[in-house]
Amino acid sequence: MQEDGLVHIAAFDFDGTCISGNSPVLLVRRLMKLGMLEKSVLARIMLWGIAYKLRLPQNESWVRGLVFRAFAGKPVSHVDAFLRDFYDSDVASLFRERATAELLSQKEQGRVVILVSATFEPIVSRAMEFHPIDFQISTRMRAAKDGTYTCEVEGLPVEGDQKIVRLREFADERFGAGRWVLDAAYGDHHSDRTLLGAARNPVAVTPDRPLARTAKSEGWCIAEW
Repeated sequence: MQEDGLVHIAAFDFDGTCISGNSPVLLVRRLMKLGMLEKSVLARIMLWGIAYKLRLPQNESWVRGLVFRAFAGKPVSHVDAFLRDFYDSDVASLFRERATAELLSQKEQGRVVILVSATFEPIVSRAMEFHPIDFQISTRMRAAKDGTYTCEVEGLPVEGDQKIVRLREFADERFGAGRWVLDAAYGDHHSDRTLLGAARNPVAVTPDRPLARTAKSEGWCIAEW
């Protein structure tokens, strides 16, 4: 809490912002190499990816359920361990030095650093072990009563407008409604507009073209990481 009596938050997107890549895409590639996804499932995921690039409306929960078919019925502890190992082998080296420096800078300025991401929770949780991140809000898959994973998302994926919705819910519960402020937000994709627009200091990080246009028209900071 700073001099104004408020908790100051710095929110960071993960894929394309903190890392120079997309962890769900990398995960699908790993699962494909290991033969853990059926060809028909892979085909549907690829079609979804094409539609996503064309910026067509998509069911975010549906595609995450497809990916998690590789883990359906498997113990949560085993799957989480697999995803932690996946982070170590495929994602950790993609974490940008500029992102690490900015995370640290925000911490040193007394801000609470929160990672807000559409990727799967165990991946983000592993990243927290190596970087100055206080909390994370990410996509959680539903577990069955027997302690195994299902193919269903718990709630909604932390994607697009859901990022600011979930951040507000988390901050109100953790710090109290009206007792916090979103001081800074970092994102790379046009779907991050709502999160960035809610911040006092929005930063478009190596943005895609639609976000770059918005950043320029709104006078937001543009950073090339």
